[in-house]
Amino acid sequence: MRLLSALYVSLGLATALTAPALAAPALIAEGTLAGTADLSGLTGKLENGMAANILGGTGSGIAYAGNGVFVAVPDRGPNATAYNPKIDNTVTWIPRFHTVRMALAPAAAGAALPFTLTPTLTATTLLFSATPLIYGNGAGLDIAAGAPAQNAAGKFFFSGRSDNFDGKQLSGTAEFARLDPEAIQLSNDGRTVYLSDEYGPYVYAFDRATGQRTRAYALPANLNSPVLSPLGDTEIGENTRGRTANKGMEGLAITPDGKTLVGVMQAALVQDNLVAVTKKLVRIVTIDIASGATKQFGYMLTDGSGISEIIAINDHEFLLDERDGAGLGDNSAAKVKKIFKIDLANAADVTALSGQAAVDAAVKKTLFFDLVAELGKHGVKPEQVPSKIEGMAFGPDVTINGATQHTLFIANDNDFLPDVAGPNRFYVVAFTAADLPGLVQQKVAQ
Repeated sequence: MRLLSALYVSLGLATALTAPALAAPALIAEGTLAGTADLSGLTGKLENGMAANILGGTGSGIAYAGNGVFVAVPDRGPNATAYNPKIDNTVTWIPRFHTVRMALAPAAAGAALPFTLTPTLTATTLLFSATPLIYGNGAGLDIAAGAPAQNAAGKFFFSGRSDNFDGKQLSGTAEFARLDPEAIQLSNDGRTVYLSDEYGPYVYAFDRATGQRTRAYALPANLNSPVLSPLGDTEIGENTRGRTANKGMEGLAITPDGKTLVGVMQAALVQDNLVAVTKKLVRIVTIDIASGATKQFGYMLTDGSGISEIIAINDHEFLLDERDGAGLGDNSAAKVKKIFKIDLANAADVTALSGQAAVDAAVKKTLFFDLVAELGKHGVKPEQVPSKIEGMAFGPDVTINGATQHTLFIANDNDFLPDVAGPNRFYVVAFTAADLPGLVQQKVAQ
């Protein structure tokens, strides 16, 4: 990508600014995605009374498509609004992803930040399977069956409803309709969207244009839970192995060559959590896109309670978002929203390891960026920092004082509750090549 000397390129290919030198990494822009409705075309209300096309949670996962365009994914829907506790307040929300254009431009003289960011929603794509999925029948739950009303022949929509499963099968069964997307990536040809999920956990491929699932990747058996329930707490209490309910595959990266997906669990597996030494062990799973072959690597939490995202620096180095659940939306003060750098080169596969052996094989990490500290420099109190900082993606380069700097976009999941957790917010951080040597940004075909 050739940087232009013009002050602003509307497509987001490059932006130049004459300003005092910045100590990188540094916050250079902040923007919010306005509006309350998405572009899904859905009408009517969900079971909890909220609109079927409600816009929210867009920062659960984001990925850069090039030319100032990003894709963003909300999670399983507005279940933070009380409805039916027997199904964790989930509703027949159809999972979807959004296409968002991010206009990054120099700010006016004297502005608090050197750039402005204006996100604009341009499309919403609903996710479905061409073959039938398994939905709950609502028996004993004081609720109707879980199949979305929009289903038709050859078009079976996924759903956020927690009871859309068959309890006779393991949690990772690909025919289950329940889907809780938490991260998103794009194939290099731009035609496929990859999503990771907490329910299974799953990693699925979808056609970017239509939203149809095209592939389900088989994840390692130790991630699957045998005892299933519409209630996450029941799953946690009754399982001795598998992913911890609501803390499944939270993050997903793709290597710049487009050959490998790298997912990360939010927290320790149940079997790891039952052993004191591995309570902070989080498993990273690599997936060869062509063959489906997997490996696992260990990561030890430091200050945070879990991992929300992972993105690729190159084919072996990655950034991970380690955070707590405190901040705006939790009625508390944020402490940990830290981004760490790791290297999987020469790291040991921990698929078959447990206990101290798995801990000893965990990857080393170094701190790259502290969002709470950076926002504090700009007068943002810890109570005002969004509690769920969950999305990360490298974005377009900028030019400051004639020097190229890279950008990192960071997003929040506001749980569809803007009055409580704030708006759909995006932060832009600039950094130099020296701050993150070896960066090879993915190029997605247009």
